Amino acid sequence: MLPQRTIADKISFVAELTREIRMAPTIARVAAMHNSLASALLWENTRMSPPAKLLEPYQLGPIKLPNRLMMAPLTRNRAVPPGMVPSPLAVDYYGQRASAGLLVTEASQVSQQGQGYQDTPGIYSKEQVAGWRKVTDRVHEKGGRIFIQIWHVGRVSHTSLQPNGGAPVAPSAIRAKGKTFVDGTFTDISEPRALDLAEIPFILDSFKRATANALEAGFDGVEIHGANGYLLDQFAKDGANKRKDAYGGSIENRAKLMLEVAKAVAAEAGANRTGIRISPVTPANDISDSNPQPLFDYIVDGLNDLKLVYLHVVEGATGGPRDNAPFDYASLRKRFAGAYVANNGYDFELATKTLAAGAADLIAFGKLFISNPDLVERLKRSAPLNAWDKATFYGGDARGYTDYPTLATADAAE
Repeated sequence: MLPQRTIADKISFVAELTREIRMAPTIARVAAMHNSLASALLWENTRMSPPAKLLEPYQLGPIKLPNRLMMAPLTRNRAVPPGMVPSPLAVDYYGQRASAGLLVTEASQVSQQGQGYQDTPGIYSKEQVAGWRKVTDRVHEKGGRIFIQIWHVGRVSHTSLQPNGGAPVAPSAIRAKGKTFVDGTFTDISEPRALDLAEIPFILDSFKRATANALEAGFDGVEIHGANGYLLDQFAKDGANKRKDAYGGSIENRAKLMLEVAKAVAAEAGANRTGIRISPVTPANDISDSNPQPLFDYIVDGLNDLKLVYLHVVEGATGGPRDNAPFDYASLRKRFAGAYVANNGYDFELATKTLAAGAADLIAFGKLFISNPDLVERLKRSAPLNAWDKATFYGGDARGYTDYPTLATADAAE
């Protein structure tokens, strides 16, 4: 174990780096020092003795996980157009991170209609299934376990991505305030149209077929994306759903589509290989609900009745503060008999405390897995962490995707 620094040591260390930055004579040196400072701060904020609880094994349905770290689903926008097939780089990317207790892929659309951003992969064509098969084969060769996250973005899309240039679909014709990414630039989300009641079976069938394709592609299970202001979340929350039919109005009606999708996916994959992600109070993609606690208590009761293997909860604002709105997450934990996966703003200290308190079974990490493909090994060895490069999160090539250094490459270089 590396020696622990006192608070005074940390302040002195960061102050010294800051002085070096101020004294740097060139822009290149400033940039290098800035990265050093970012990396140092990241390490100081997460550094600790090996977190035993995180490294404990966990039985997730029929799958034994070697540790309690989930790699969260992370949109990377590197699928190959026009077919939106996972690229050869994706094979390396997921294979590099196979030591995670469970990998969950980037969200993959269940149909062309379900796409909302440039170059996100799908799981509705034979070519996509073949592309994903290469990914799952690599992960399994490395001894890993991998679920695919499947989504329909609903209104968070652009006409240029939709079949025949049509309008995106939504529970109600209410345009979300925000941007999407198409043709290499950010542009306003398009005006949606309300789904007709007769179109709901197509949505359910899309999720069912995507699940069958996922199994054919070799995935160990499926995570349904019911979070972050996308279609299922839009139907559930009254800020986006103003319908007057069987899918609008009451909590029971608004929750109906999410629960129907969960039932269809579980019937195809098996409940013990089906998880779902929710985000009760996130404002992502202009979503809101006037009273989220009873809504999500009801939804989780329904998910529990389906015996799904895990509930993946974004606590707070996605990628933002954990306390943006009051919400009792412990209520969801109590209502759900399967695994509770906690997500959003977790460092190793908070993760350890949460697991020790029995408030969660698994912890999902996102950006730390982007920049540290061998995150599990780094935890075991109390090794420094790589800082991530935000500029390469979305789109591009291998840079910031498959080229982050590992401890093995560092050891080999010595």
